[in-house]
Amino acid sequence: MAHLPDDKRRWRPGTTIAAAGIAVITALALAVPALWTRSQHGAAAPSCTSGTTVATADGPVCGTSADGVTSYQGVPYAAPPVGALRWRPPQPHQPWSTTLPATQPAKSCPEPSVAGADTSEDCLYLKIEKPADAKLGEHLPVMYEFHGGGFLGENRTDQGENLVRTGRVVYVYVGYRLGVLGFLAHAALGEHSGDYGLQDQQAGLRWVQRNITHFGGDPHNVTVFGESAGGASVCDQVASPTAKRLFQKGISVSGFYNYENNTIWSKADCKSTYYTESQAQRTGAQFAAKLGCDHGDVAVCLRKVPVATLVDKGGQFVDPTAGGTIGPIVNGTTLTMSPAKAFATGHVNHVSLITDVGRDEFNGGIYANQPGLHTVVADTPAQYRQLTTEQFGRLAPTVRRLYPLSRYSSPFIAYRTIMADSASVCPLLTANDNLARHIPLYADLDEDADNPAHEITAPVGAVHSGTNLLVHYPSGKLDPNQAALQDQLLAEWTSFARTGNPAAAHSPTWPRYDRQHQQVLSIRPAGASLLIPTQQLRDQHHCTFWTHTTHY
Repeated sequence: MAHLPDDKRRWRPGTTIAAAGIAVITALALAVPALWTRSQHGAAAPSCTSGTTVATADGPVCGTSADGVTSYQGVPYAAPPVGALRWRPPQPHQPWSTTLPATQPAKSCPEPSVAGADTSEDCLYLKIEKPADAKLGEHLPVMYEFHGGGFLGENRTDQGENLVRTGRVVYVYVGYRLGVLGFLAHAALGEHSGDYGLQDQQAGLRWVQRNITHFGGDPHNVTVFGESAGGASVCDQVASPTAKRLFQKGISVSGFYNYENNTIWSKADCKSTYYTESQAQRTGAQFAAKLGCDHGDVAVCLRKVPVATLVDKGGQFVDPTAGGTIGPIVNGTTLTMSPAKAFATGHVNHVSLITDVGRDEFNGGIYANQPGLHTVVADTPAQYRQLTTEQFGRLAPTVRRLYPLSRYSSPFIAYRTIMADSASVCPLLTANDNLARHIPLYADLDEDADNPAHEITAPVGAVHSGTNLLVHYPSGKLDPNQAALQDQLLAEWTSFARTGNPAAAHSPTWPRYDRQHQQVLSIRPAGASLLIPTQQLRDQHHCTFWTHTTHY
């Protein structure tokens, strides 16, 4: 989830952190929306393609068309959350009358990032892609993506062209507030503070309800999906009372990634016990004191702090408790309980869901140790012993007997396997059993160890966020085996978006997961995907042990 920047994706799954470490970028908090005649980067916006103008409830927008897809970028769905709107629920955007040229990517929300990132608090924008010939009233399925990045940064996977072309869907990508700017709770910010990032996601879904028919989409057939923190966001929205009826289906990819001993990301994945509002407010009070805002009008003081200072002093990668909450909390309204509790008790929105993790999920996309930062991978036998002791305490000797170094070709693979089984695969299987009692569920396990999209030299196996990476990957760059798997995933995901059932032509049988059919689809390249009984997976991954010994 933390990765090197390139021209499209700031946080690329599978790329290790730059050796220089994390640098904070000073971002200008814009007090007014960007001028429509200028791009988000200050240069003149590219020209719109003729015939792309669409009316929205706020004003007309135009976009660009190429290769059968029309794209609209930087479409505002809420007012900029700056000044007095910092740490407030998303507010309506001011309407406009002149056509907005939606031809330039919006800036990402502020994040602790690699030097050179270009971010802004004015970041509540959508990207919409549709078939170029889609017409008003066509009622196409809508696929709405939450990005990953640990709720701390943005892994920009906003290329929806494969989905649009293959499944004839309307694709929407949402930017949402991150880190302390998205999730800080403090009594001075009012009751039920925090969770602004999740509220942003819902505000974007409400924009879809009001406007997507003008792009050919069906507001009553919306599938939310995402990887990593985006997969956790799907879990959050399934559990959120305020998201009721905003979507009908969900695909959660790699939303189970946190460790029992939380050393990397906020405690905010699909299985975690989230901070309560009172716990988060105590943390927020400590953060305010750290900033010198512990007296007088605390809210006013906090809203005057430069954004770069907030990001610098807030929680960071591999230091999630540095200051303020940096991920979802149980704030009493947006979330009334952690998703795992909602799954177990049936307090969920009645939607259909696909759940997915990689067989070898590891560290939420972190695959290398960095000088001066906490050790996260086992490059040596000593680190294997250190990390297992750190994570499992008195149970560490038992864990090392279950996963002996003599069984694996390297300490890296041994520790990777332990953490994938304990933190991802087994918790997913438990969640499947719980959710299947309440909503229609389809379960898969990504076992594609040769996915080319992660671009990693370490032996990471079936990697974190692999299926979502492959869905977005340029088709022409795949070998035949991976191309066959991409075709399968695109067919399954878009079939699910259309009908609520992922079974598609030329793809494997994939029955609904229930008491009679406790089977998980093993995702494999070259048309080799197949159903595996859940009990077989439990045995392979030592789930009886992990289920009784880990508590997240």
